[in-house]
Order: sequence, then structure tokens, then C-alpha cells
Amino acid sequence: MSVNMSKLHMPRYRELPDMGLYLDQVTRYINNVLEPLGCQEITGSMVSNYVKKGYIASPIKKQYYAEQIAYLFFMSIAKNVLSMENISRLFEMQKRTHDTREAYDYFCQELENMLQYIFGMKESLEEVGSTASEEKKILRCAITAMAHIIYLRYCFEAMERAEESETGGMI
Repeated sequence: MSVNMSKLHMPRYRELPDMGLYLDQVTRYINNVLEPLGCQEITGSMVSNYVKKGYIASPIKKQYYAEQIAYLFFMSIAKNVLSMENISRLFEMQKRTHDTREAYDYFCQELENMLQYIFGMKESLEEVGSTASEEKKILRCAITAMAHIIYLRYCFEAMERAEESETGGMI
């Protein structure tokens, strides 16, 4: 299977827009970054619901900043394997142990690491981060599940394309 996950780059916290983006800009930005992963697109109504339910902070003068965008990136990928209730639990766990910048950058690095391994671009997984804790183990398991779902989605889409080409697009 050949897919170029080596070019996948999850923007690190310092790279996230922090000048304030309006809702449509946030959804467009997140969807563009996550498009190679085949994740369900995030919509403005989803973001509004996440704010209403307290998963992310309310926008300031209708604008979203780096911390909210970081949470939205995680939620956009995690919701493929976790309930919103469990995503919320992970957020609470994260807030007790690490600041958002550190936790988000770990997530990005571990997701890229895991995807490159699962897609066969690495012989082994790197050990990401320096701490060994139950919290890190839980998060790594969640990221592993996310990466496997992304891989399976890619596999099934590749099978579908192959079947369509064999039948000339006629079913």
C-alpha cells in the first residue's frame, strides 16, 4: 500500500493561527489540514455545539484562537473512535497533568509517528515524550485507535477504487 503519510504534518501549537479566526475560517483551516486523513469534515454547527456543551471555550468577539483550534483538531480526529463523553474525560485528564500546548504537540507528534508506522513507512514506533504514566498510556491507546481507523478507511477506499476500475465504474 502506498500512501504518502510522510508528508502529513499536523501543525504544532506554535503554528496554529492565534490572531483570531471566525467560525468559517476555523472550519476551513481544520478541514484542509485533515483532508489527507479522510476525517469527517467539521462544520460550524458542530463547533457551536462543542462550545454550547462546554468542550471548548466560547469565542471571543466571535473569534477562535490557538487553544480552541488545538482542541478542535483533537476532537475532529478522536470522535472517530471515542464518544464525546470520553473525549471530555481526556481533556480533563490533560488539564490536570499538562498545559494545552504540551499536550497538543504530543498528540500531533504521536499521531504522525503512529500513522507512519501503520502505513509501513517506519520499521518501529518511536518513543514519544519522556514521561511514563497511566495518562500517557491511555492517550497513546486512543491515538493508536485513531491511526488504525484512518488506515482502515484508506484501505477500504483503495479497494473501492480498485473494484470500480475493474468494472469500468459500472456496478
